Amino acid sequence: MNSWNMLLIGLGIFVLLVLLQAIVRAAHPIQRAVGGIAIGLCALVVVNLTGVFTGVSIPLSPLAIGVSGVAGIPGVTLLLLLNLILV
Repeated sequence: MNSWNMLLIGLGIFVLLVLLQAIVRAAHPIQRAVGGIAIGLCALVVVNLTGVFTGVSIPLSPLAIGVSGVAGIPGVTLLLLLNLILV
């Protein structure tokens, strides 16, 4: 996959998140979508930074970054649970 395809997929997912926020009639749909993505990615970073102390980390991959960006903290929790069950 080249970088243009990745950019278009990311933009499409962002538009879907904004539309979802607009459907549930959020006050500021774009701001809430960006905030959800930022919180999910920050949660992924925090889990990996504290992995030195806890022994739990999530390998960074496009899938892990996508799940944490789209689903936020529940997505990171899901990745942690899948890491615990499958590894």
